Amino acid sequence: MNDAVNTTWDIERIRGDFPLLSQRVNDKPLVYLDNGASSQRPEAVLQAMDRYYRECHSNVHRGAHTLGDKATTAFEGARATVRDFLNASDSREIIWTRGTTEAINLVANGLAAELTAGDEILVSQMEHHANIVPWQMIAERTGARVKVIAISERGELDLEHFRQQLSERTKVLAVTHVSNVLGTINPIETLIAEAKASGAYTVIDGAQAVPHFQPDVKALDCDFYAFSAHKMFGPTGIGALYGRADLLQAMPPYQGGGEMIERVSFEKTTWNQLPYKFEAGTPAIAEAVGLAAAIDYLNSLDRDAIEQAESVLLARATERLSAISGIQLIGTADHKVPVLSFLIDGLHPSDIGTLLDQQGIAIRTGHHCAMPLMDHFGIPGTARASLAFYNTTAEIDQFGDALEKIQRLFAA
Repeated sequence: MNDAVNTTWDIERIRGDFPLLSQRVNDKPLVYLDNGASSQRPEAVLQAMDRYYRECHSNVHRGAHTLGDKATTAFEGARATVRDFLNASDSREIIWTRGTTEAINLVANGLAAELTAGDEILVSQMEHHANIVPWQMIAERTGARVKVIAISERGELDLEHFRQQLSERTKVLAVTHVSNVLGTINPIETLIAEAKASGAYTVIDGAQAVPHFQPDVKALDCDFYAFSAHKMFGPTGIGALYGRADLLQAMPPYQGGGEMIERVSFEKTTWNQLPYKFEAGTPAIAEAVGLAAAIDYLNSLDRDAIEQAESVLLARATERLSAISGIQLIGTADHKVPVLSFLIDGLHPSDIGTLLDQQGIAIRTGHHCAMPLMDHFGIPGTARASLAFYNTTAEIDQFGDALEKIQRLFAA
């Protein structure tokens, strides 16, 4: 890493916070470049979850004992941490979910009552299946229509096409903040403002954004924003949905059961207040504690230094891959996070992944839950390296060297 980064960024200390990174794979030092699928956890997250289980595990909200009070305090404290992370106005606007996918399904089902035949739901060509399929299901149910915003060959959203698609019939704009395949950072401030001016609800998939920068839902002025913990150095099985309180209040519950009720009789059930109306059953308490610990960990770091470090990594990786004969980069947007999707002439992406794994390098291959995007580029899938701030330029060079070795082997 260059000197400008090192003045504020002690990469060895950072890497020491993540126990898994020190292991060896196939007798090689692990180079973990699959962060877009799931990032690793710092010791602080592991300790927070362990401490919860060892010291105060109980169910939350109704226990008439000390452990119940401690667990509830930790659980609701975690909600407040997420509220502050997103700069939401009220903890009632933070709904616990199993992740981004469930959050988007919750919103889609909640907005279904607002949709009728002829209404339009606008998504982009680069969406993850989690931000396509729920809307298709709702469209089929309501008679609404899903329309698609085109992207350029560089993987940038076509703003002119967006404006052509946007009309008084547009009732929902559902777009990703950052593409999981291309790394493209979309101009969602512009999209949100123009969609809201047309009277549409705005739903943002933030799963790939939150590991790299901190969103501000007030500044964005979106109606809904969803993310998953496991992509931002937290545990699996939990995520959060931000929703404007007035919209959440008007939406019906997504699931029925315990916790989300106020009173139940065989004649009628009334719903609990926000946010509990959307949180049926025993929640993922330890995971909420772990997510809060992940946010606290990120807050303990210099966020500008994170972005600078990742910018250096992206530039180095792009330079290395671009210099290798036979490699095609998929997605070359000007504004992107450190994600590189690529192909090697004559090799299937899965073979690339296997050959890299033999050298201790972990990447992802396939369609990355973005089949329509692959169809746009006319390819079945890609190899994808997704980087995090704990990666190093030395790892990028190992990655580049390994790809050169593979290219030489199969070009011969």
